[in-house]
Amino acid sequence: MRLLQRSQYAQAQYAGLALGTNLTHPGAELKLYALTSQVINGEMQFYARAKLFYQEVPATEEGMMGNFIELSNPDIQASQKFLRKFVGGPGRAGTDCALDCGSGIGRVSKHVLLPVFNTVELVDMMEPFLLEAQNYLQVKADKVESYHCFSLQEFTPPLGRYDVIWIQWVIGYLTDKDLLAFLSRCRDGLKENGIIILKDNVAREGCIFDLSDSSVTRDMDILQTLIRKSGLVVLGQQKQDGFPEQCVPVWMFALHRDGSS
Repeated sequence: MRLLQRSQYAQAQYAGLALGTNLTHPGAELKLYALTSQVINGEMQFYARAKLFYQEVPATEEGMMGNFIELSNPDIQASQKFLRKFVGGPGRAGTDCALDCGSGIGRVSKHVLLPVFNTVELVDMMEPFLLEAQNYLQVKADKVESYHCFSLQEFTPPLGRYDVIWIQWVIGYLTDKDLLAFLSRCRDGLKENGIIILKDNVAREGCIFDLSDSSVTRDMDILQTLIRKSGLVVLGQQKQDGFPEQCVPVWMFALHRDGSS
């Protein structure tokens, strides 16, 4: 996860492109996967580089926040408030089971999901994070149903299992192709009134590639195109408040299965 503006990394060069290069133009056909593969010499290296990056990230709240721990509280408060709009009551998502995708040590699970849901499951590609999560969430261990050690491009949620699937600061580590497939699988993992909460950085224009952690930040048009193509509709969206101006804008989306798909 990178919270600073990508322009701060724009001096580094790779394969003739500066970090911060706009790879996909608004309104164009979705071609990020091919372009990204060209820049980083293939999908396997794209994912391997991200895993190498996270092997150096400490399994702490500071590590999960990219050393911007002061932003954790405003992030949590906004997430709690946004979630309350869509769960509990007739026609809303239930509060039985939630899935935390790209969970890390379980910061979102601890502060946002576990206070609301009867059970929570975590999925992350980094085993050390999940091992630490068992200590970090020890007080509410009886409500943690399971820990899944998978990369999201390889993870399939069980059909119809979850009231809420929470996906935060992790979609930038998936190619467009894999993000589209993952969102589709998450759609199928929802209960009837279930929702997906997607929270992530949103570029102001186009798509920005950051070599340092092998991630991409998509703009609103690109992201909403992927959401639509995955068979989901946006129930509500809101910009995160209280972050410094030098941070990339962060948006929250509540997504539901498209009844026409």
